Amino acid sequence: LDPGTQPSCIRDTLSHVAPQAPRPPAPIFLGPHFVCVAFVVVVVMSLCAAIAVVPAGGFKRACRGTVLERRVVAAKPCRRRSVAGPTALFTGLVQGTADVVSFDSVGDFARLKLTFPPGTLSGILIGASVSCNGTCLTVVETAGDTASFDLIVETLRATNLGELLPGSKVNFERSARVGDEIGGHTVSGHVHVQAKIVEQVDTENNRMVMFELDSKWSKYILPKGFVAVDGCSLTVGETSAGRFNVWLIPETIRQTVFDGKNVGSTVNIEIESQTQAIVDTIERVLAEKGL
Repeated sequence: LDPGTQPSCIRDTLSHVAPQAPRPPAPIFLGPHFVCVAFVVVVVMSLCAAIAVVPAGGFKRACRGTVLERRVVAAKPCRRRSVAGPTALFTGLVQGTADVVSFDSVGDFARLKLTFPPGTLSGILIGASVSCNGTCLTVVETAGDTASFDLIVETLRATNLGELLPGSKVNFERSARVGDEIGGHTVSGHVHVQAKIVEQVDTENNRMVMFELDSKWSKYILPKGFVAVDGCSLTVGETSAGRFNVWLIPETIRQTVFDGKNVGSTVNIEIESQTQAIVDTIERVLAEKGL
């Protein structure tokens, strides 16, 4: 009998007895996510294969229909550019005083030897910079807590270091390092001019010191501005042509050579570099405009 005409009871019985033909496997449905991933894999593999065979000059279009062009450009060797600027940086926070051991002068040249507080020169190397009375000096020799510096004719002319004698004291500050606190202001150690103490008034908790200098530098020294005096970062008080004053607290006096300064003493002055740049620029612009 045709299976289609068999009664249902016969069909059920035969289905348990007669062997059934194996069914074909169900088709695998590839969802849209799988198709996208497969497409990306094929594209990446194609690009990798192209990179392996294309020379360093870059990719070229395979056909006119290509919209994007990938190019691989060989990097040119990087040349290190020198940057102009000071080789040392100080903050104007004097770290203490050093004693003069010897000052050997030979004409327009001198060798200065100083003794520093214990541990101050730890890790210092020949060629390192140290500010002495606000003057950037280079270490040429060390031995324990002593260090020697060479002074050339310009240093002796522009600073008060030529007045030193064995037993004298100088302010010192080692060169600042990256990460150090800048508690004063940027000081280069390049002294501009010397000034003389013309008045000094002590009160219970303060000391007023009046300085006199060449009046051509007065335009750079402004009330409440910065000035480095013997390497010490100080705030300017009052100013007038060729004069300005500062106020010292007891800690500054104790920590620096101001403890032994009196009327008639000379100090090294370094004006604040940003103030100088602003004043000079304004003067130049006004002169160019005829104002």
